[in-house]
Amino acid sequence: MARTPGSGLGSWLSGPDPSGSGNPDPATSSYPGERLGFPPSGPGSIARFGRRIAALVVDWLLAYGLAALAMSLGLVSLAGLSTAVLICWLALGVISVRLFGFTPGQLVLDIKVMPVDGRTHVGAGRALARGLLIALVIPALFTDSDLRGLQDLATKTAVIRR
Repeated sequence: MARTPGSGLGSWLSGPDPSGSGNPDPATSSYPGERLGFPPSGPGSIARFGRRIAALVVDWLLAYGLAALAMSLGLVSLAGLSTAVLICWLALGVISVRLFGFTPGQLVLDIKVMPVDGRTHVGAGRALARGLLIALVIPALFTDSDLRGLQDLATKTAVIRR
């Protein structure tokens, strides 16, 4: 199956062109984020998959550290450590995206979450929905021509470079 240059992981499974034209021709958009009004590169451009994964790893390690601290204080048992890590990661992501527009990992990798529907910030409901969909893993693997995962499509957000 042919893939268009610059398309994200799983984009060949993502279905028809999201513009609604049904035209899979890559000429409709010369770079990811063009249809959304973002620049082709530099600050404000769509963040690539590698930066997103690295930010996720940083956030996950931070959540693991917080859960380990809770375990050392006797708040979490060893059997509940994996659940505590997930809860810490989700809470950290929802709170930081709502307040600042980025998670600690995204801060380190110089990216942020931005609403694409004209709002000034990502609300708590959208941040929670984004976090829950990312926790499921699969939605984040399917991207459209703008390199937005299903979690971004559902919450009308995009991850861009700062």
